[in-house]
Amino acid sequence: MKNRISTPPAVPPAVPPAIAAAGPYASAEDFLQAVRAGFEGLSRQLKLIARYVETSRDRLALDGVQETASECGVQPSAVVRFAKHFGFSGFSEMQALFRAGAAQRLAPHRDYQERIRSLVGADAAPITPARIAHEVIGGSIESLQALQAGLPDERFDAAVELMLDAPALWLAASRRAFPVGAYLAYALQHTAKPVHWLHGLGHMQQGELRALAPGDVLVAVSFEPYAKETLEVVDAALAQGARLLAITDSQLSPLAGRASAVLLAQDGATFGFRSLTSTLCLAQSLFLGLAYRMELAYERRST
Repeated sequence: MKNRISTPPAVPPAVPPAIAAAGPYASAEDFLQAVRAGFEGLSRQLKLIARYVETSRDRLALDGVQETASECGVQPSAVVRFAKHFGFSGFSEMQALFRAGAAQRLAPHRDYQERIRSLVGADAAPITPARIAHEVIGGSIESLQALQAGLPDERFDAAVELMLDAPALWLAASRRAFPVGAYLAYALQHTAKPVHWLHGLGHMQQGELRALAPGDVLVAVSFEPYAKETLEVVDAALAQGARLLAITDSQLSPLAGRASAVLLAQDGATFGFRSLTSTLCLAQSLFLGLAYRMELAYERRST
């Protein structure tokens, strides 16, 4: 009788050291840190999912894999592949991480989403302008509450200190973010800081950047899908030695990884139109914080 040769057990695919060390993740934030660390190595599809996970964790806790895939613009299999890439057994295990302890916090948000969906349903009552106004206001209040709850004190203080230390401030905000740049240009002129608004009139921003000096701070505002004009200005300014303060919607934004300071704002949408309520509130807070610090520094020099 011939000796039977035993087949060695299949060796599972190697798990990247960072993932093996981090999983199972103790919290959603630990998982998101791993996503940020491995973001650049992801495929285009997985990057789309990573950005959605970063900015929409509340919805991820409630929506199924089909809904999540639709929001990301990918197939459900890509969402499952994303989960497995980061050490989960599948989508459900990844979702469970975001569901833990979130039910009470998410209930008001879910109620708002359901009210929006009921408005646009086939059997909904006629939509009046006043009703639209109340929905827009409700969404703006929700965005402000999220900003209040999620703004780290130390990160905001660091952003103000960066502006305070700058010899000059430069502003870049295009498309939907344009009103934020306009407000900052108006408000910051009330300080003693030299302010340059790269608004793009005549497409002359590249020429205007010749006056930028190393150590100046560029305040760039941009959200998904991230205005090409703003990204070009950021590239040019950083190449000349500027420091970047990014106001954006995700730590995975193309601005965030290159910034000396990052502030996040995620405005709600009503009927597909996103407001700027929390972003403008953040911009106003930056101005007031800087004005206070500059006045404080002036008073100390005078005594």
